[in-house]
This record gives sequence, C-alpha cells and structure tokens, in this order.
Amino acid sequence: MHPAFLNVEASLTGRRWVGPDAGQDRLAEAIAQGSRLPLPLCRILAARGVEPAEAAAFLAPVLRDLLPDPRSLRDMEKAASRFLQAVDNRERVAIFADYDVDGGASAALLIVWLRAMGRQATLYIPDRIDEGYGPNTPAMRDLAKTHSLILCVDCGTLSHDPVAAAAPADVVILDHHLAAETLPAAHAIVNPNRQDEDGQLAHLCAAAVVFLLLVEANRQLRADGTQGPDLMQMLDLVALATVADVAPLTGVNRAFVRQGLKVMARRERPGLRALADVSRMDSAPTAYSLGFLLGPRVNAGGRIGQADLGARLLATEDDREAEALAARLDQLNTERREITDRVREEAMAQAEARGLDAPLVWAAAEGWHPGVVGIVAARLKEASGRPAVVVGLEGGEGKGSGRSVTGVDLGAAVQRVAAEGLLIKGGGHKMAAGLTVARDRLEEAMARLSELLARQGAGAGGSLELRVDGLLMPQAATHALAEQIESAGPFGAAAPAPRFVLPEVTLTSRRIGESHLRLSIRNPGGQPLEAVAFGAFGSPLGPALENPGTQPFHLAGKIEVNTWGGRSRVQLRLDDAARA
Repeated sequence: MHPAFLNVEASLTGRRWVGPDAGQDRLAEAIAQGSRLPLPLCRILAARGVEPAEAAAFLAPVLRDLLPDPRSLRDMEKAASRFLQAVDNRERVAIFADYDVDGGASAALLIVWLRAMGRQATLYIPDRIDEGYGPNTPAMRDLAKTHSLILCVDCGTLSHDPVAAAAPADVVILDHHLAAETLPAAHAIVNPNRQDEDGQLAHLCAAAVVFLLLVEANRQLRADGTQGPDLMQMLDLVALATVADVAPLTGVNRAFVRQGLKVMARRERPGLRALADVSRMDSAPTAYSLGFLLGPRVNAGGRIGQADLGARLLATEDDREAEALAARLDQLNTERREITDRVREEAMAQAEARGLDAPLVWAAAEGWHPGVVGIVAARLKEASGRPAVVVGLEGGEGKGSGRSVTGVDLGAAVQRVAAEGLLIKGGGHKMAAGLTVARDRLEEAMARLSELLARQGAGAGGSLELRVDGLLMPQAATHALAEQIESAGPFGAAAPAPRFVLPEVTLTSRRIGESHLRLSIRNPGGQPLEAVAFGAFGSPLGPALENPGTQPFHLAGKIEVNTWGGRSRVQLRLDDAARA
C-alpha cells in the first residue's frame, strides 16, 4: 500500500491521506524543468497524466483541435439531414426533453438555433411526478397528431413503445444514456452510449450531442451554400449542461466548459444573466458556479415546480420573462433545499443504521419527494464513498435515484436489475441512474444491485481516502498561483480541483453562523492566510479547530480567490485537517 501522506492514517474526519506516487513526482519535476512553470501547477498537470511536451496545449486548449467529427457517431448524418428537411419544408417540429439541466439546455440549443433560422418548435417536458422520466405513449401520440418531426433530447433510448406510438411522425433521439441491445424504431438515434458505438465519446452529455448535431447541420448547410447560426455563442449552454450533469471534464468536455465560461462571462443570454443575478454571482462564472449556483436553480422547476421553467429560461430572448422565470426558480430552489434537508437527515439515519460500509448504501421511505432523492443520494455517496440509492415510496411503488463513485458503473447495474425483472424500469449512465421498483420487491432489488456493484469493486476500498496533490507553504498561496491553478481547470468530475496540504501550521478561528468556521493561518514572516471550513460543525473539524490553541495542524484544502464587496483575497477552502 502507498504510504500515507505525512503519515496521516486517520485525519480528524477519519480519512487516510494519499499523495502523489513516485512516478507522478518525477513527471511533475520533468514538466517544471521543461516549462519553467511553478511546481504546484506541474503537480496538477502530472496528476492529469500530461506529458512535458503537452503542457502548453493543455493549459490553452483549442476547441477546434479537440472537437470530434460529428459523423463519427452513428445516425448523425441521417439525423441532421432529417432535421434540415423539416427546417426547409417548414414542418412542425416538437422537442421532447428531460426535465433536468441537460435536457433543458439541449432543448434551448435547438430552440435558439431554429429561431436564428426563422423557425419555431413546440417544447414538451414531462412532469416528473405525473409522467416520470422520458417519452410516454400518451404524450408522444398527441404530439404526433400535429407534428411531423419529434426530437427527443436527453431521453428516448429505451422508449420502444412511446416511439412506436408516435407514428406517422418521425422521431430523432439525441441522448447519452445507456442503451439496451435493441433500439426503438426511431428515424435516427444519436447516442455515444449505444452498444454499437466504440465508446470514444461516451463521456458526452446530451447537450454536447445536440451541439454536435448542430455542427453537422451547419456543415450540410455550408455544402449547399448557406451560412448556419453561430454555434460558438451557444457554448454557454453546453458548458452549463456538462457541469450540471457531472460529465467528466476531460478532453473535449474540458474545452466546451472553458470556452462556454468565456461566452457566459459576456452576459449576453438573458436567461443566464438573470439567473446569475438572482444567484448573487458577483464575479466571473466558474465551473463551481455552474454546478452549485446556476444548475440547481435550473433544476428546481423540474424537481418540485413546473417542469419546463428551466428550458424556457435558457431559451428566452425577453429580459422581463427571464427575470420573472429566474425569480420563480430561485424561490423553488429555496423550497427544494428545505425539502432536501429533511429527507437527507432521515435518509442518513436510515443508511447509517443499515451500515455505510456495504457495496451499496441505500434508504427508502414513504412520502420522500421524487424531485430530491437524487440530491440526497449524492449526499449519501459523499458521506460513505459508496454508490447510493434513495427511494421515495408512494402506494405500491417507489421512485428512486442513484449516484455512483468513480470506477463503478451504476447505470449498467441498474439496467441489468431491470432486465432481470426486479425493477419496473431503470437506466442511466455510469455516475447516475433512475429506477422504479415495486414496494414488495424493494429489499430484493437492492440486494441484487448491491451484489452486482460489489463485483465491480464497490465497497472494497476499505477506509475512506483523501487524495492530495502535494505540500504548499502558506506564503506560496498567492493570487498568481491561484490564477495559474485556474489555468489547469475547469475542475469537476474526473478532474477534481487540486488539493494541497499546508503542513504544521498554527491558527486562530472564529465560528460563522451555526455550522461554518473562519480560520486565520499564522504565517511566520508573511501575511496570515485565511481559510474557511464550510459545514465544519457537521463534522469533527469544527469542535477540533474552534479552539486550537498552540497545537500545530496539517491543513488540506483548495486554494481559491474569494471575491466579496469588490475585494479579492486568496484563501484556503478547508477539506480536512490532522494533528501534526
């Protein structure tokens, strides 16, 4: 076993610290020698597997160089041709979208593109509670009565009967969820997670698939001597969906998000501008703000309110409509947080009683709102380091959502349990899945799912680990370093923000509100470095660090720039600590 970093076998939160191995250390040194970049930045690049000759290109990725050929995806040319045929013939087009950020952004991309071409489309987003996820037969049948083309975005890959019910309308599916061996009888199905795909683009979210469709549509237009809409201005929507859907921020996804953040910073899209304002964003957007400020608000309509609010906000051109929709979503998000907190407490207590060391951590109860079970599953996953499923029961059924950990394909396991008949339905992708289960088969289904996940290695990791990228002295935590670290981003799924350890520091602290802690790290010969520990009193960190005295600590966290009231300063966002 790799030695514990700074010999921390059990931190204040009970985690074992694991640092870079010898190979990463050598690679970081080689990058530093070849590029003259600071060693902390080189450690981040080494952790990403970047070779010395690739460092400059990695820090300044060019979307054009990373964008895949859309035609490498099956059915892409066919889908784009049918889409353009509908545009040329002024056919009535319907967009059937999922109710989350990815579905809403996918729908908005199509609506914005069509609007630029002088066309419109009917938006249909199902109600999470009344209709559930994905196309349903009554809705598809009704849409087909008045539309000749139905575009299903972020859904549809498993919807055999609803797609069949849409005849004689053509159905084009633009999705990324795991496919079964047989596909619905749609006109075209573009999905990098089809079983007959090679998996090279399996990391794309649905909005990225839609973006590639529009790239192909513009290519076909150019071949006919026509200029299509400007796609680069739409990357803010792709970036939002990529981060909010927890797609890995590697390869082209990383380029999508970097470029999309630049577009978003211009504040030209009314919906995102209004959303940023109600979110009280007072600095340039980051991947964090997409995932934790904007994304949850867009999602709030689909979770506990009106399902189409998010997509309408992202697509609108009207400032007043944008402000009204953003205000409503902000209100719904506050309500969603209150519901989530209650369900999280109940689910955590139940999961702890059942045991947090199993291959699958799960909880289920009557009346838990279906719109928050996915969020709560994510909290259980974070607390346990295991895949987690949370189910809300009503009548004879339960609707649940699951979140996974790196290296464990939850979607495939859920799909198999559904195929075996233990679930009414279920599917998803590697990191997230949804399911419907009969109440009297819940225990049996969870046991089978746990068995399948155990075969993938879930629960075999022993005690929780905290990965760190190296040491950093407090005086080295400067604005310049923070900017250089940011150049290696954006950070998110499969590309975690770098975490450094400040060794053997002493500190003073003060409590902020009920649960947070503000720290001042004493720095001999330099300015004190501030740190913040959010939620510290919901863990052992708060009680241990509130009155530290002269006890030295190792502090592990992320270097960031905190902007408040027009002033910015570097701080450490604390993740963990250990007594030195």
